[in-house]
Amino acid sequence: MALRPSPDRHVKDDYPWWLVALVTIGIVLAAVIVANDIYAQVFRTVVNGVGVTVFVTLVAFVLATVLGLGICLLGMADSQVLRQIARFYIEIIRGIPILVLLFYVAFVGAPALVAAYNFLISPLVTSGMAEPILVRDLSLMWRAIIALTVGYSSFIAEIFRAGFQSVDLGQIEAAKALGLSRYRRFRSVVFPQAIRVIFPPLSNDFVSMVKDSSLVSVLGVADITQMGKVYAAGSFRFFETYSIVTYIYLILTIGLSLALRRTEKWMKSR
Repeated sequence: MALRPSPDRHVKDDYPWWLVALVTIGIVLAAVIVANDIYAQVFRTVVNGVGVTVFVTLVAFVLATVLGLGICLLGMADSQVLRQIARFYIEIIRGIPILVLLFYVAFVGAPALVAAYNFLISPLVTSGMAEPILVRDLSLMWRAIIALTVGYSSFIAEIFRAGFQSVDLGQIEAAKALGLSRYRRFRSVVFPQAIRVIFPPLSNDFVSMVKDSSLVSVLGVADITQMGKVYAAGSFRFFETYSIVTYIYLILTIGLSLALRRTEKWMKSR
C-alpha cells in the first residue's frame, strides 16, 4: 500500500522559511544599525531617498497604467490605422532598454517637449499672458517619471490586451443582444472578468518598477540608490552602504509582493 505524506508534511513544505530567514537577517541588521555608529550613519543617509523612490514609482506606475490602457484600447479599435499606430508604439518602446530611454527622454525628449510647448503658447507669450519655460524648469525627477511611464506603458498595454481578450466572446455577444451599450458591456461584462487575468502580471510590473526606479540615479535623482552612491563615494564604506541599500529594496519589494499576493487571493475568493 502506497504511503501518503502526512498533512503536517505539506504544512512544513509550504511554510515560508525564506521569509523567516529574511526577517532574521533584518533583525540582525537592525541590531547592527543600533549598535554600530557607521551603519547608523549610513542608514540615516540612505533612508532619506525612500520618499523619492516611492513617489517616483507610484506616480510613474499610475501614469503608465493609464497610458497603457489607452494604448490597449487604441489597439483594439475598429480603425486599422489606429491599431497600427498602437502596435508601432508598443513594438518601438518595448525594444528600448529603460536606461537608454531615461537618457533619451531626459536629454532629447525633454528639450523637444519644452520647445513644442513654447511654440504652442507663443501667441500668449507675445501678448504677455504667459511666460516661456526653460528646459531646466522640467526637473530631472519628472523627466525620469516620464521615461518610466513611457517604458512601462507598452508592457502594460499588452497585459490589458491579454486580459480583455481572455473574456469569452459569447458573453460579450449576449450582452450586446440585451441592448447594452459598448461602455456598459465593458464595465459590466468585460472588465470584472478581465481584471482577474490582468492583476497578477500588473502586480509583477509594479514590483519591477520599484526595482527599475533605481535607474533614475543615473540622472542624479536623489532616490535610495543615489543617496547610497553619494555616501559610498565620499566615505568608501561600500560594503556597509550597499548592504543597507540592498536590504531597503528587499523590504520594499517583498512587502509589496506579499500585499499584492494577498489582494490577488482576495479577488479570487470573491
